[in-house]
Amino acid sequence: MHGEDHALFVSALALLLAAVISVPLAKRLGFSPIVGYLLVGIAVGPVGFNVADPSVVSTVAELGVVMLLFLIGLELKPSRLLSMGRYIFGLGTAQLLLSGLAFALLAYFVFGFDLAPAVVSGMALSVSGTAIALQLLNERGDLTTPYGQRAFSILLFQDIAVVPLLALVPILAPGESKLAQDPMAAMLRAGTAIAAITVIVVAGRYLLNPLFRVLARSGAREAMTAAALLVVLGAAGLMQAAGMSMALGAFLAGLLLSESTFRHELEANVDAFRGLLLAMFFMSVGMSLNVAVVVHNIGPLLVGTALVALTKLVVVYFVFRADAIAPQQSALASVVLLSAGEFAFVLFPLGLSTGILQPNQADLLIAMAALTMILGPLLFAAMGRLLPRFARAEPEREADDFSDADGSVLVIGFGRFGQIVSQCLLAEGMGVTIIDNDVEMIQSAGRFGVHIYYGDGTRLEVLRAAGAETCKVICVCVDDKEDANRIVEVVKAAVPGAKLFVRSFDRVHAMELMRLGVDFEIRETLESALGFGGRTLQALGLSAAAANARVADVRTRDRARLERQLEEGIFAAPELLRTRKVEPEPLHTPEKPARPLNAEAQDILSHETEFSG
Repeated sequence: MHGEDHALFVSALALLLAAVISVPLAKRLGFSPIVGYLLVGIAVGPVGFNVADPSVVSTVAELGVVMLLFLIGLELKPSRLLSMGRYIFGLGTAQLLLSGLAFALLAYFVFGFDLAPAVVSGMALSVSGTAIALQLLNERGDLTTPYGQRAFSILLFQDIAVVPLLALVPILAPGESKLAQDPMAAMLRAGTAIAAITVIVVAGRYLLNPLFRVLARSGAREAMTAAALLVVLGAAGLMQAAGMSMALGAFLAGLLLSESTFRHELEANVDAFRGLLLAMFFMSVGMSLNVAVVVHNIGPLLVGTALVALTKLVVVYFVFRADAIAPQQSALASVVLLSAGEFAFVLFPLGLSTGILQPNQADLLIAMAALTMILGPLLFAAMGRLLPRFARAEPEREADDFSDADGSVLVIGFGRFGQIVSQCLLAEGMGVTIIDNDVEMIQSAGRFGVHIYYGDGTRLEVLRAAGAETCKVICVCVDDKEDANRIVEVVKAAVPGAKLFVRSFDRVHAMELMRLGVDFEIRETLESALGFGGRTLQALGLSAAAANARVADVRTRDRARLERQLEEGIFAAPELLRTRKVEPEPLHTPEKPARPLNAEAQDILSHETEFSG
């Protein structure tokens, strides 16, 4: 193994080992995993054991931010933005501008920053940590409360605002003033950027869905994964070649694919890489942190962190109070949004690389952002435990719908069975998310105005991307019993709170599902066969009431027999069949020789009539 390869191997091994130890420890102490990643970076970097090269790690880690922006774009469907417009663009704009202005004034007048560094630091600190805030809201079950809904809307607006902020930083760089003196250079740069954006828009609108459709027909899962990475990295690389942010390109690609049939499959394929690379990104931030500067300026750092925290608490509190939110919930919202976001660790290094921030300024700002990440969860926990008046708020009776793409019911499989189930749900106005892995079926349904997402329901990451963790009921309507069993096992292990309604193939499969603990199962032919039998009885002279009563009796006995068979075996409870013992007629006459019987026929003739459908 060559020296460089050995160094890369040791770096990867050290990062993985440190993450395995420190991240669970950070969560155990109530901190965000981001704090654990930062500590890992410090421990393995030049300040600590010096077993990893920051330049090698950061080169790869930047892709984590690119993939995060792609996933944000996938989530921000245009229809969803419109339904949440009031909170997103009203409260979100107010919080970001007021916090950014307050922080910029603080940096300019108190810490002596110049105008450009003050603006960059102010906007970066005003963006809250989405991962931390959502974790706090979910732990208390407050996401559906009035303050939780508005906090989520603000986080959503901040995710959108990061894109123009990333584009704003290079414009504020000292060298950009030369563009004003050279109009041709400025026009050429603008034209190149517009051309790159046009290519991404056209490709996302007209080329990507046909490409994914062809790959889906091939059945090669690795090809779909490769295509997803190609889209993300290709869009990011194109924007970088045009002199703009890689993250902006990934965001545009995600936004254009947010309405795609293959959205959940793309999200599942990219998310695994995003998580690992984003973890490496935060580790690289910790590795590049100048601890010597932090220790030397520990006093100003602590004072600055306290001022930043107090400023954000006040601004967010009054923004929520202006929207008629109760004081207790406004205070909780201010603490939820206190922590700096992951994009602070993107904007500060970007400001440093463009010459806006000085190295000592960037080091202190990064350390300050990390301290707010530790302070926010601690303060939130203290408010919930020590102050009774901050008890969990009750959700609004008529909460706004924040998930037009993610319904309260997830239907897996859109064959004949799944179509009828979906019709019942949609006719009642239920929010339904439908996934299927049959491309032809998806295309056919699209012609009738039914939108189905492409995805393999046996994969946990696809189920999560489709919203399984927030669904009330998961309907498994696939026509393959092995796939159905696997989906049940995956959901039972990862989403134990969801109710499972499953289509079974026959009696044996029904018993397998009952043993797996599903909430409801039904054989795919049971009710249609009972209905058929009832109409046959009427045709033979029984009244409708008598026929329905006989069918109800058969249904009840069938269920009781199934439960007995579950405990005693397939041949249990023959008395519940209500059939006479089979007395087979002779299969031969003196004139005609008997035909040989196969083993299956012999078994049937040796037992009472056995129905296994």
